[in-house]
Amino acid sequence: MTRRVAIIGAGQSGMQLALGLLGGGCEVTVYSNRTAQEIESGPVMSSQCMFETALQTERALGLDYWADTCPVVEGIGMAVRSPEGARAIAWSARLDGPAQSVDQRLKIPAWMHAFEARGGRLVHQDAGIDTLEDCARTHDLVVVASGKGEISALFPRDAARSPFESPQRALALTYVKGMRPREDFAAVCFNLIPGVGEYFVFPALTTSGPCEIMVFEGVPGGPMDCWDDVKTPQEHLARSKQILADFLPWEAERCAHIELTDDHGVLRGRVTPVVRQPVATLPSGRCVLGLADAVVLNDPITGQGSNNAAKAADIYLQRILEHGDAPFDAEWMQQTFDRYWEGYARWATDWTNSLLAPPKPHLQKLLQSATHMPAVASAVVNGFDDPRDFAPWWFDAAETDRLLEAKAREAAVDRFDRRDFRRALGQFSTGVTVITTRALDGRRVGMTANSFSSVSLDPPLVLWSLARQAPSVADFTGASHFAINILASQQHHLSRQFSTPQADKFGGVDCCEGTAGVPLLNGVLARFVCRNVRQYDGGDHLIFIGEVEGYERFDGEPLVFHSGYYQITTRHPECVQ
Repeated sequence: MTRRVAIIGAGQSGMQLALGLLGGGCEVTVYSNRTAQEIESGPVMSSQCMFETALQTERALGLDYWADTCPVVEGIGMAVRSPEGARAIAWSARLDGPAQSVDQRLKIPAWMHAFEARGGRLVHQDAGIDTLEDCARTHDLVVVASGKGEISALFPRDAARSPFESPQRALALTYVKGMRPREDFAAVCFNLIPGVGEYFVFPALTTSGPCEIMVFEGVPGGPMDCWDDVKTPQEHLARSKQILADFLPWEAERCAHIELTDDHGVLRGRVTPVVRQPVATLPSGRCVLGLADAVVLNDPITGQGSNNAAKAADIYLQRILEHGDAPFDAEWMQQTFDRYWEGYARWATDWTNSLLAPPKPHLQKLLQSATHMPAVASAVVNGFDDPRDFAPWWFDAAETDRLLEAKAREAAVDRFDRRDFRRALGQFSTGVTVITTRALDGRRVGMTANSFSSVSLDPPLVLWSLARQAPSVADFTGASHFAINILASQQHHLSRQFSTPQADKFGGVDCCEGTAGVPLLNGVLARFVCRNVRQYDGGDHLIFIGEVEGYERFDGEPLVFHSGYYQITTRHPECVQ
């Protein structure tokens, strides 16, 4: 049965989800309040710097049209202004994978044209509650990907996850050309001005070609909250240059000859960060599902907006396509959002909110340490790509100290570049497993690992390894049994879920029990229940040897990890009969 899906909103998340659903055989209608031409000739909408794992979701759908023309962002530079006006902290590090920013005035119209060319239906109108009712009556699923207008009020604010009730920054964007390039390598230059606000700038691609996007974030009521009297684009540019001259002279030096990319290359506004309940009930009693900014809206200070949107669209796409012919009821909608929240959005939100408050002493220590510890700088920089990596050391002073100690030990013994060494190891393709056990206190414990290997047939022995610093070390060393669950190609979300720190990694996971109460995941390709025989020293890891007491094997395609990405396998052409 062909599923009919209506999507309200034609931004990053709405169009990406729509194009993915078309490719999955769904019948899709998208509602947009503007035409492609109106978007292309209108004002800029965001800064949209997207990092590697978010860009992967576009590539998977064949939507990376600007890969060869968009300037790359190779890293991130961090500077903190001292009270005297100098750079008290200054460092930079490279990203493991390059980022890029494509003006949505280019991206969205191109995706709209592709959507219609592939058979999608695009409706140009403002969508209100009546529109939602019509769509809910005629479609199997309605997804709201627009956080504006009357329909946003349908999704109640989640007070427990929304610490702010007002905007925390006055925002302004300035798209310019003529800026002197940064030395060393192209990067996001992130500048913190304590008590005043933040400024970051990075290369991008706009309607007239390569440019730089200047982003100003002013503390409300402070000297960077200074845009209300600006009337024209040229006044906006002048105010941008004046802020740099007053607070960031090292950035002002690069801007002596800048000019606007176009008269629509400016934007001002304020955003109240908010998390909303993801399922809205219409007056008729029918339910609709919120997506991305409609239900999780973060301040742009960490540049996560488009990244959140892309990852939310990817998770929703997989959930819809794997649901088959079953109804999209409220329970399914909540579970779909929960997978996005627990698997990604929660971490991006907590990290972003932490930067809106004055920096805590342990964060000041962390950023200062990065000036002379490249491994710390790299950890902070690459957290922009995956904010889950910030847990727990960004949020806890004791964990910060543990991270700094670990990085110091690594620096003392490093014989070569760790990042490059990891990349070389990543050239060996592996399957992906989730190792599970039952802790002595009855808790279910699980973690993702690709270190699984067979050791012996007689007796039947297998091995895997666990980092000595992992919080589950005591649980696994003290357990009598553990299970190795080999994931199938459609279970990449479980790999992410079990590799992310959270109170209950088993939330929403379909599983049963084996020997000694060990959790066994359903839907996998194989699972082995093992007696915990012994552990061996493996440097910064422990090597676990297990004797297989029972196993089950199922049909399907494997989930593969290679060169830092999830992959799927295909039969080699020489093996085709």
